[in-house]
Amino acid sequence: MKTAYLYVRVSTDEQKRKGYSLPDQEDRLLKYCKYNNIEVKGIYREDYSAKNFNRPKWKELFSEIKKKQTEHKNILFVKWDRFSRNIEYAYEMIGKLRKYKTTPIAIDQYIDLSVPENIILQALHLAFPEAENTRRSQNVSNGIRRAKLMGRYPNKAPIGFLNVTLMDGKKTIVPKEPEAEIIKWAFNQVAMNDHKISEINRIANDKGLICSRSYFFRVLRNPVYCGHILIKHNSNENQIIPGLHEPLISESLFYQVQSVINTERKITAKRDDLKAMFFLRGFLTCPVCSQKLTGSFSKGKRKRYPYYHCHNSCSIRIGAVLLNDCYQNKLQELKLSNSCIELFKKILKDQNIKTQNTSYLHTQYLVERKIKEENLTLSKGRKLLIAGILKIDDYNELKKENQVNTKNLKMESRNISNKLKAIDNSNQIKDKALVKIFQKIFRV
Repeated sequence: MKTAYLYVRVSTDEQKRKGYSLPDQEDRLLKYCKYNNIEVKGIYREDYSAKNFNRPKWKELFSEIKKKQTEHKNILFVKWDRFSRNIEYAYEMIGKLRKYKTTPIAIDQYIDLSVPENIILQALHLAFPEAENTRRSQNVSNGIRRAKLMGRYPNKAPIGFLNVTLMDGKKTIVPKEPEAEIIKWAFNQVAMNDHKISEINRIANDKGLICSRSYFFRVLRNPVYCGHILIKHNSNENQIIPGLHEPLISESLFYQVQSVINTERKITAKRDDLKAMFFLRGFLTCPVCSQKLTGSFSKGKRKRYPYYHCHNSCSIRIGAVLLNDCYQNKLQELKLSNSCIELFKKILKDQNIKTQNTSYLHTQYLVERKIKEENLTLSKGRKLLIAGILKIDDYNELKKENQVNTKNLKMESRNISNKLKAIDNSNQIKDKALVKIFQKIFRV
């Protein structure tokens, strides 16, 4: 009596498009085995793509086949596209199965391989599924490209945006808070070129923009944030067109950031290294000509050596490492009187309170501006709903998210107001105490 393993496979996409189902395939295979008097050794049900053979149930079936290398076995499936949708992988797997005396058979596309000409027919059955996949992939790519040429963004929304569907069924993207506001802040910070981009990325993460360092760089290079859409025609040719979505930043700011990323960032890093090594530059004077000393690196045989030196031809050169160490050692020898220490504590405490107060006021300003933007966003959404451009489901989702954001922002505003009141209450330094401190200092 002949034996066979039954293999049924379907992907979610195929279920939607063609109505394939595992029970239907299994029922047809069982009827085929009953009619042809074939004993079923096992049924393997797969819900996976056939682009390759890295499938859980197929691996189980292949392991079972390898255990019984001496027996001749058959694997039955409905059509060859259930077996594979890649002709290269299909022939490779057929060779492996032949090694273990196993024959794959499609009951609806049966091929008698004892006839040499039928090898061509098998090749056609294996090639058709791959051609169908390739054609469908090209159609999807062409559809996405056409949408982009029309100024729409059909892909998954980048961070800071949200995918929405308009009343006409077309898809677009709209700003999503609080990520959109953080991205605006990040672009402005990078454009000023006062901090390293990694530091700006860290602060943005603390504010709520959760992304890796590499993704943050992709955000800074993505023209979608200035209202443009990038279309890649091939590896050497790209096209940028105006998009229909609302931009987060201006086009001039975007290209200013590109300039910082590509050129000025390296210069800034080099300048920071020079400042760290030659921090006495501009304060030291030349003992010969009394000009201000500068600093630079001198290239040696093995490494670069830092020196303070004069601009003129007086040949004064002092090792920067030695001079920096001597300066720091001298600083350690300085001692302040107790009265001076007490005064500095008062000054620092007062300065910290002022700095903290300024920071809270700035944060409160940003929070109030965000509340106004949330109200404006909801107002725009309401107008789009009335105009029939925005669907009611998308509006309800936008309204729900808007209410949550507004509630959190108002709570944050109240917390900041309480902190400002606490600072005002604690910022009461008595004049008599300061007078006594100065009197002690002047008597020393």
